[in-house]
Amino acid sequence: MNIEEFNFKDRLIKGITTDGHFKISVVKTTEVVKTARDNHQLSLLNTVILGRALTATMLLASELKGEERIRMRMDGDGPIGFIVAEANSVGEIRGYVKNPVAELDYSNPETELGDGIGLGIMTFSKVLYNEAEPKTSTIELIKGDVNSDVAHYLAQSEQIPSALLTDVGIDEDGNVTEAGGLMIQRLPGAPDGQIDMLQERLGSFPPIDELLADDQYIDEIMNKAVSPLKAKELNRQPVDFFCRCSRKRFLNALAMLNFEDLKEMDGEGQEMVCQYCNNREFISKEEIEKIVMDAQAKMN
Repeated sequence: MNIEEFNFKDRLIKGITTDGHFKISVVKTTEVVKTARDNHQLSLLNTVILGRALTATMLLASELKGEERIRMRMDGDGPIGFIVAEANSVGEIRGYVKNPVAELDYSNPETELGDGIGLGIMTFSKVLYNEAEPKTSTIELIKGDVNSDVAHYLAQSEQIPSALLTDVGIDEDGNVTEAGGLMIQRLPGAPDGQIDMLQERLGSFPPIDELLADDQYIDEIMNKAVSPLKAKELNRQPVDFFCRCSRKRFLNALAMLNFEDLKEMDGEGQEMVCQYCNNREFISKEEIEKIVMDAQAKMN
């Protein structure tokens, strides 16, 4: 792999403007979105909506520490039903949708991308080191397009003036070209009008997928997004669609079922599916028999 190919792998860069007024994160998630599409056999609608959600969640997770993680769920009355996206600060991203084949009627000129989710709610759950229970916030969806809703969440629940942009490019053959996003957040002491200026700038900013397709590095995109201000890099890291499900975790999940449910499975195998990555494991009847015997022993 040459240096250019290495630079264009999925990764996230974090920076701060040299005046100390804004922090910015830019992420490339092309392979993440392609993997999600392939794992779940997503329609074009779901590829874009879940792709945006995975990208936005990774941007938010970049503010966490260690293996703290954030989970975003959007529930609506549209054909998608709901989506779930989860990421942690080490760059592991995963997610799924209720109805992976959902599509919209694009022959209707009034159809908008946000109709896929429709009216509903967005819920964020953060698992933090210093909290015994996840920290959860819920707001109403305002557009269902992910970008507007996440920016609204940041303003309402986190009370952080922010500008957010995520994009998933689809070519005429239905293939994912590039995907990525950026987030700019105001820091204490920043002049009131500057975030408005940056938000207005992002309103006419080229789509992130097009910038990536034009061979612009995430570094270039970061500097372009905050221009005329200057930015300096704080750190960068790889990101991947990654799920920690395993055969051992499936077995542990079965062992947590109550005894009556386990008895109903006794004598036959079970196929278990991870909803996040669609990984499938077949648990043999012998393995289930052992779990049943262990559960029975604990009751005696």
